[in-house]
Amino acid sequence: MGVRVPVIALTGYLGAGKTTVLNHLLQAPGARLGVVVNDFGTINVDAALVTGQVDEPASIAGGCLCCLPDTDGLDQALEKLSRPRLRLDAVIVEASGVADPPHLARLIRFSGVDRVRPGGLVDVIDAAAYFDTVDTGGLPPARFASASLVLINKTDRVPPAHRGETVARITGRIRESNPHAHVVDTTHGRIDPALVFDAASPHDPVDELPLAALARHDHDRDHEDEPHPRADAVTVPAAGPVDPGRLADLLEDLPADVYRLKGTLTVDIGRSLRGYVVNVVGRQIHVAVRPVTEGPSGLVAIGMQLDQSTVRARLEAALQPCVARPAADGARRLARYRRLSA
Repeated sequence: MGVRVPVIALTGYLGAGKTTVLNHLLQAPGARLGVVVNDFGTINVDAALVTGQVDEPASIAGGCLCCLPDTDGLDQALEKLSRPRLRLDAVIVEASGVADPPHLARLIRFSGVDRVRPGGLVDVIDAAAYFDTVDTGGLPPARFASASLVLINKTDRVPPAHRGETVARITGRIRESNPHAHVVDTTHGRIDPALVFDAASPHDPVDELPLAALARHDHDRDHEDEPHPRADAVTVPAAGPVDPGRLADLLEDLPADVYRLKGTLTVDIGRSLRGYVVNVVGRQIHVAVRPVTEGPSGLVAIGMQLDQSTVRARLEAALQPCVARPAADGARRLARYRRLSA
């Protein structure tokens, strides 16, 4: 089994700004993204931009994702877009405004396509309309239960005098439903793509993605005076085989504000060494086996406004070379995550 393509769910009420977020992500330099949209209602994805990004865009017909009788429609699209020859960095599934985020998360989590893995669920909300649409009081919205990242979009539409208070109130309601969701406020869907996925190259290929480059130029010119927060990244190499228990502890309890953790490692499992590829998005842990001798080892933590010294210390502690026989429990925990990931 080769590297699996992360599948990112993009959800939100109609008018929240999902398509704006999607088109912003599509402008990432060098990124090769697959896009799955459904044909329910009017989904204003820029078809030309999508075509410029992907060899074979896929579309689900026959209704919104939450109404599909089974996973066949979504699985067919993911099977097509995860073909190795496309070399996609990620697939983004944009659901209709009436789709149920937890149901979509389950469809992706239990997809029958071997070449994909869950890449997180990004829920977009309209800061100005939130308390009139998503949350009218009572229990906190259940839609946030499966979200790994919530974008509080259109904050510029909230009067400056009330903006901080409004974002804090919305964040509090999200936390009531899902204490572990990462929350980022933004305008015009401007989220750093590095927070959501990895592009294979930081540069546009020659004579490729010209539409994306043009759209990126026009978008940046239109909003050049607006702040565009960048994701932080902390990289720590591994000097040798690591302890499986310390690694499992880190995967299960990421440092504060770390949204994604990724890396390749050689792990001492007691009687032998084993190579692993790890990917964590929010609280979703994916572990796969790799050859022990393949490539460099280390971890990269990604998030917004990271306390970089604290994050680095946590990663360094987890990656200390194994000097004694590791406890069997750590190896069993990693093996369990590997089985669940498969």
